[in-house]
Amino acid sequence: MLFSYNETGDIMKSIKEDITNEIIINRSRFITVLIKINDIDEIKKKLENIKKIYKDATHYCYAYIINNKEKCSDNGEPSGTAGLPILNVLKQNDLTNILCVVIRYFGGIKLGAGGLIRAYSSSTSIALNKANIVNLVNGFTLTIEFPYENLKQIDYLLKNINTQKDYQTNITYTFNITEEKLKQIENELINLSKIKLKKPITLAS
Repeated sequence: MLFSYNETGDIMKSIKEDITNEIIINRSRFITVLIKINDIDEIKKKLENIKKIYKDATHYCYAYIINNKEKCSDNGEPSGTAGLPILNVLKQNDLTNILCVVIRYFGGIKLGAGGLIRAYSSSTSIALNKANIVNLVNGFTLTIEFPYENLKQIDYLLKNINTQKDYQTNITYTFNITEEKLKQIENELINLSKIKLKKPITLAS
């Protein structure tokens, strides 16, 4: 099995599913939302959706790591007291393909710089402790097109793989597959179908 590694050689991990957790510190509510992401283009939409769900919050601080890219935002908190602590927790846990948003509803008591750093770090860590962490393997999102006469052979090759199916003049399948599995069936897959999309992703092992 091929695993994804970071620059230090550690196996990279992600969350299996999204999770939400809330803690209260000195009357302020800190709601942490962990979101599994496969594409950096998803992030803007995810953030917009969170702001709709948690209306009137004081701050929406976040950090993400995906495909060796990372970013964090304090969203109005003092510089370095929110986004960076969130990001550091994600990095310490060797996580990738993850967006962490900590929503704060101010409770009227100021925490100070040190208190904010501890609050955002703790919020992230506690949520991660409740998450199902999985190792990641290299893989692809594939879209293939093939004639009806090749349906049985394609279905046999892709048995136990979840596929999105579209039946038109030809049949189109879209699915995620590990790099290892693709190497095993790629030649036969090419002989039976036309590969319309091959996009690198990481998958849970």
